[in-house]
Amino acid sequence: MDDPVIPFDWQRMWLHDFPLAFLGEVALRTVFMFVVILAALSISGKREVRQLSVYELVLLIGLGSAAGDPMFYHDVPLGAAVVVFVVIMLCYKFITKLSDRNKTIREKLEGVPVYVIEDGCILTKNFDDEDLGKDELFADLRQAGIEQLGEVRVAILEANGTLSLYKQSDNQVKPGLPILPKALAQFTRHIVTADTYACDRCGYTQPMQPDQNLTCPNCQHSQWVKAQG
Repeated sequence: MDDPVIPFDWQRMWLHDFPLAFLGEVALRTVFMFVVILAALSISGKREVRQLSVYELVLLIGLGSAAGDPMFYHDVPLGAAVVVFVVIMLCYKFITKLSDRNKTIREKLEGVPVYVIEDGCILTKNFDDEDLGKDELFADLRQAGIEQLGEVRVAILEANGTLSLYKQSDNQVKPGLPILPKALAQFTRHIVTADTYACDRCGYTQPMQPDQNLTCPNCQHSQWVKAQG
């Protein structure tokens, strides 16, 4: 049977059964996990770090883990938690200052703004490179009041995962791919009526005639939706 826990046993609370040198190991472990979390979040993509910088997320995850266990478990020493807090804050300060001074490191870890729509067309190469889902993109556009891509002059995926949107002026709006779910679902491979159609993958538009079944010259896709505008 385990020995009973003695309340306010300062040796147990701060070090438990560990030697003082164990706190040095805790510091090394913390640095290692800081780097692991930073790398994982950098690789995961912008949508996963949305609205927070990757450094802020690492800070929150690390401090949250360090703070939780000592609150509940009597055998997790407070001294180790304090070391974790100090080391994480030092790592955070170091990496943010390094990032501010070194553009290459900043772009590697945080990413750069990426154009995903220009003049009503999705830039599929940039779009695919960012692992951005079309449903996510269209949801953001709908929240901004966009009904079809012809209303969009430029859309930029920022380094923090948010979408910056610049609309066409009223006299420059042209027919484009509808992004409302019901309209978007009405795609076809076989043109029945003459009209302007939009590629349902990239938004490229062109007039088409009945029985004119073309592959999109912009992305080589073959499904079309009647353009709105």
